[in-house]
Amino acid sequence: MSGFDSTASRSAAERLRTWEWVYLGYLLFVPAQPYFSPDPAWWEWPLAIVVCTATVLLYAMALLRGRSAWSVWASLVPMAVIGALATPFNAAASVLFIYAAAAAGNTLLWQVARRWFAGLTVLDCVTALLSQVPVPYRLLGFASASVMIWVIGLLELRQRDRRRELENQRLRNSQVELLATLAERERISRDLHDLLGHSLTAVVMRAQLTKELVLADPQRARAESEEIERNAREALAAVRSTVTGWRQTTIRAELEVARRTLTGTGVTLQVSCDDALILVAATEHELGLALREAVTNVARHAQASSCRIGLDRDEERVRLVIADDGIGGVAAEGTGLTGLRERIAKLGGAVQRTGSAGTTLVITVPVEVAG
Repeated sequence: MSGFDSTASRSAAERLRTWEWVYLGYLLFVPAQPYFSPDPAWWEWPLAIVVCTATVLLYAMALLRGRSAWSVWASLVPMAVIGALATPFNAAASVLFIYAAAAAGNTLLWQVARRWFAGLTVLDCVTALLSQVPVPYRLLGFASASVMIWVIGLLELRQRDRRRELENQRLRNSQVELLATLAERERISRDLHDLLGHSLTAVVMRAQLTKELVLADPQRARAESEEIERNAREALAAVRSTVTGWRQTTIRAELEVARRTLTGTGVTLQVSCDDALILVAATEHELGLALREAVTNVARHAQASSCRIGLDRDEERVRLVIADDGIGGVAAEGTGLTGLRERIAKLGGAVQRTGSAGTTLVITVPVEVAG
């Protein structure tokens, strides 16, 4: 009876698949009575034809309409009525009560559907009492219909719940995929900002310096132009690896990049790091990107003459400090610092920024996350 199962999202063509019509084979029992009867009355064949035709039409409409309130009136009720009118004259017409039970199982809530099953069972009993069919055949049609009303009806209820759960699972999976896609887009956006912000800042500053040195110091201008080319190639490689999600950076690598960047802008760099400190790759990657963002801000905005970078740990946290002696201030944070805070927050850490006597950025993460 699962031919009555069709969801609103499926097209009419899909609802009319061949296997859904197989369940109409139960209607063959209806013309079987006049066919096997030794002396059928004149009205038995027309009655069987009318019952079968009406059932096929109602079945087709139920498939096309799907599970909806309209299906209750278009299939369940008419089938129950036709079954009640035909069963006293053709015991096999009680199969319509089974079709009606299947429709109820696919369209109604559990409590309501069970009431319909009970009502159809009572209707089957009443029609059996009023039936003009001989007793052995009458009891056979009545008993089988009474059992199958509940068997098919409850099966349809369970299948409907299972389909609904599968649909909910698909929706949940779609939401997870959507959230994962959004998170990946945010990751790529932050990574590209970190990469291009730093790299393009270095390229622009070195290009400006090269332009001034072309006539005054051609040898140094050549060296700066080679550095510009190297920075551009590194940025291109990093962008490619970021898009594919393979890029991992380290504190040591970022310190080297920071030294080159700050040296090119005339900033003296002092580094104080705990050489014995070992970080897990994921945490070191995030701290490395945070270091890159902080150094980029120093080179671009601070107007500093010196910068100090420190990395150490205590019993509770790992601390990364970037401090400069530039103009400081409490200007609003840009996209880079906002992304930096988001990265560190995902590690359970925190970012503190002070703007007095230059700018100091203190980044801390819990020891259990760091290594």
